[in-house]
Amino acid sequence: MAHTSSNQTQLIARVRRIAGQIAAIERAIEEEAGCASVLHQVAGARGAINGLMDELVEDHVREHVARPDLSDAQRAAGAEELIAAVRRYAK
Repeated sequence: MAHTSSNQTQLIARVRRIAGQIAAIERAIEEEAGCASVLHQVAGARGAINGLMDELVEDHVREHVARPDLSDAQRAAGAEELIAAVRRYAK
């Protein structure tokens, strides 16, 4: 995803925050935190991952499907890549 290089710093920062959230969930489970607390942390991490996915999908659509200078074959390939990723994510 060459187009991610323009916002690579922001994407890496998001991934690191998500990694921190996951580590906090692990610590909470190890420390036998309350169920509600762990559930809230998991919900927060899920939201963060969904936000990252949304941003990556948007970037992919803009660069590999909607860009005016793409050929029909390139658009079709970009659409198929997106469909495969969304199907995998939805499972």
